[in-house]
Amino acid sequence: MRALFKKSLIGFSLGLAYSSACVAEPQYTASPEAVALSKSSIIIDGHIDVPYRIYDQWVDVGESTDGGDFDYPRAKLGGLNAPFMSIYIPASLDGTDASTLRAHHLIDHVEAIVGRSPEKFAIARSPADVESQFKAGLISLPLGMENGAPIQGDLNNLKAFYERGIRYITLTHSKSNIISDSSYDEHRQWDGLSSFGEKVVAEMNQLGMMVDISHVSDAAFYDTLKITTAPVIASHSSLRTFTPGFERNMSDDMVKALAKNGGMIMINFGSTFVDAKARAWSDTRSEELKKVEQEFGEQSEELKVFEENYRNTKPFPYAKLESVVQHIDYAVKLVGVSHVGLGSDYDGVGDSLPSGLKDVSSYPNLVQGLLDKGYSQSDIKNILGGNLLRVWREVEKVALSK
Repeated sequence: MRALFKKSLIGFSLGLAYSSACVAEPQYTASPEAVALSKSSIIIDGHIDVPYRIYDQWVDVGESTDGGDFDYPRAKLGGLNAPFMSIYIPASLDGTDASTLRAHHLIDHVEAIVGRSPEKFAIARSPADVESQFKAGLISLPLGMENGAPIQGDLNNLKAFYERGIRYITLTHSKSNIISDSSYDEHRQWDGLSSFGEKVVAEMNQLGMMVDISHVSDAAFYDTLKITTAPVIASHSSLRTFTPGFERNMSDDMVKALAKNGGMIMINFGSTFVDAKARAWSDTRSEELKKVEQEFGEQSEELKVFEENYRNTKPFPYAKLESVVQHIDYAVKLVGVSHVGLGSDYDGVGDSLPSGLKDVSSYPNLVQGLLDKGYSQSDIKNILGGNLLRVWREVEKVALSK
């Protein structure tokens, strides 16, 4: 239930978890080849929300945990060795000192994970760190900030976050902030990036910090590409062609522009991101939720009962692993294998993950899906992590040239 804080703002909240046992789940089996490839590859996941999951109630993800999508045993089982830890700041804190403080506290949490288990984890600040830590058998924990609001109009804060290890920033989240308009926000105060947002992008280039355009409005995306001198990423977005009208995903033209920039799209696993039926379910639920809230109030018992019962009366239509493979394959055919990666949003999309990709132990299933599509081991390795390492190195190279 930990993802409620995040997705309830943007059209998907968990409500009462609907038991998957009520629906026949497809069974997925990874071949020895897929398992071996997963274990021998650097797997970089662009976005995992562990820090916020453990913010209110600490659990040691260095050990097996009862809840959530990530812990050390499951990561080792799936071959995951470089998940970007999302330093997620809710839009409700935008414009306050609390947003900056929260970001530092979440970084503290990641440092605590490493401090408790230095034989298992290490902070990664560069591609070289990821590669050396992989050779040492450690799971790298690079840091990405989701929502640039903690910068608070002060580029010194941006530099401070870089010093603490932040290596990408998602410019905004569910609301227009001081940097950028959001794809989720009907109020577009900047019609793209703000003037300060333009300075942020330029300074990120200067520092060697990746710019992440997941969550931004279309206009802000194109503004970013006009300004940046380094490749940019979409750390956890999928393809709008499969979810028409869902601006949070990327259009074909945007993916092409991203590839021309040298950047990459990292496919989000959430069912509402990859499947039209799941997207429609979420949109309908949001509309009905809004009606109940308007009639009875935000804190009403009626609204609480509605949220608790909705999934029981209208079961959520989970996507399947094949939908995620479809997004990857479509993007590869659209712009080439060098511009596609993985950004699962584990621990961020709650009980909406597709069959076959329920937690971080599942990457071999995805590898099997790509093998079944005819992908070579070399191409799969690039999708799993090689492409992000390339982009990250190019961002560092641009910074060194300035």
